[in-house]
Parts: sequence; structure tokens; C-alpha cells
Amino acid sequence: MEPISLAEPGIPAGNCSSVAQEKFHVLVGVTGSVAALKLPLLIAELLKIPGLEVKVVTTERAKHFYNAQEIPVTLYGDEEEWQLWKGRSDPVLHIELRRWADLMVVAPLDANTLAKVANGICDNLLTCVIRAWDLSKPLLFCPAMNTAMWEHPITARQVEQLKSFGYTEIPCVVKKLVCGDEG
Repeated sequence: MEPISLAEPGIPAGNCSSVAQEKFHVLVGVTGSVAALKLPLLIAELLKIPGLEVKVVTTERAKHFYNAQEIPVTLYGDEEEWQLWKGRSDPVLHIELRRWADLMVVAPLDANTLAKVANGICDNLLTCVIRAWDLSKPLLFCPAMNTAMWEHPITARQVEQLKSFGYTEIPCVVKKLVCGDEG
């Protein structure tokens, strides 16, 4: 894991060199859905786009589904949030990351984190970044959960709540799920 460069995330765009200005910063959030298995593929595809710089914020539960050694970009979790901050004048990681990013994509967004975000709960690094998100920047979310969870009436309300914040849904696809269900 690469340590955070404190100067980098907080640099206003106007103070960057011309090389840095060419970079577009994408922050990927990953949550505890089995779809997190696809994180290495998602990152590999994003890195094929010229001028894109990518960082990842993961929940603890998401770590179960991928090998961190297969992620060739900086990966942040709850531990880094607390290691970085020691006192009043120290940077706060979730604020530094929201400043750094030009766009955020949460893929996958599991049912648990969907519920947290829809209700303003911010109890981990990822949900804190989302709660502090600059609403003038795009935030894309990709719901991923079992069909029974998806079809529960509260899910539609929570998705609509995120859309009301100005976030953009990338709709689910229908396929055979890891659990064997179709949906």
C-alpha cells in the first residue's frame, strides 16, 4: 500500500502543474457485495484510459472478496483514516480524498452501504467520503445485491434517495448470481 501524499489531495486545481492538470482523478468505492470480486478487473479497465488516476476506498467487508495485491493503485481503508490523524492540525483522510477526486464511483454498492448512505450514516472511511462529497462533482453508484434484497420495497426508496442527492445510478444487470439465483 502506497502512503498518502498529503500535498497531493488538497492541491487546488489552479496550483497544479500542467502535467497534473491533465490527470482526471477517479475515486472508486468498493463495498461488501460478492461483486467486489470484480474490483481488479474494474481497476485494470479504468487504468487503460489515458490521463486517468485512480484510488480506491474499501470497506472492511469488501476486503473478503478480492486480493489487495492485485490492486495496482493506492487502496485506503478505515485503518488509514485513523493512522493519518493524530491531532487537531492533521489532515482528515476522507476530506482529502473528496478534494482530490473529480469523480467517485461506488462499485459495487451493497445493500448495507446503500442503506447507510441513504440515511446519512457515516461510520467508515467510505461512507464518510460520500457524506462529505462535493455535490457539484459526479458520484456514480452501482447497486449489487441478491435479487431478494434488490426486490425488497425499501431498496427502491433508498436508490431514489441517492438519486435525489444528485447521484447517478448505474443499473443492475440480470444474470446468474454467485448464490445460484437468477436475477
